[in-house]
Amino acid sequence: MSIWNRPVPIDRPGSFGLFWHVMPVFFKIFILLFLSVLIFGIAKGIKQWMANNESELLTVSCTAVSKRFRVSGGSGDSSASTDYYVTFETLNGDRVELKVPDRFYGLIVEGDRGELTYQGTRFKGFERVSDRESVR
Repeated sequence: MSIWNRPVPIDRPGSFGLFWHVMPVFFKIFILLFLSVLIFGIAKGIKQWMANNESELLTVSCTAVSKRFRVSGGSGDSSASTDYYVTFETLNGDRVELKVPDRFYGLIVEGDRGELTYQGTRFKGFERVSDRESVR
């Protein structure tokens, strides 16, 4: 049998390869952009988590100077979620804003003085001092 009479093997793309080659360029760019943003967000979250783990656990005397919250979602049939933040000012004038759980947000009032415990950007606790003059 001569070399010219043999059937030529054809490499056919798999289902994903066929899908990727048929897809318009606009959709390819959109998918790549979406995956890039997703990977960047995951990497940023892991980096913050690692930085918090490496930070020392601090307890400082401070005053709660402001409170705020942020509501996200809630349009149509989706549920809403709320994030709560409190800004604390230490005795030397430094301010730190921390995301706090809802059970603490309702108990902290602007002007409260006490001992704040936190690690990096993680809120660990706030112990209010009953006598406002004892923390200076």
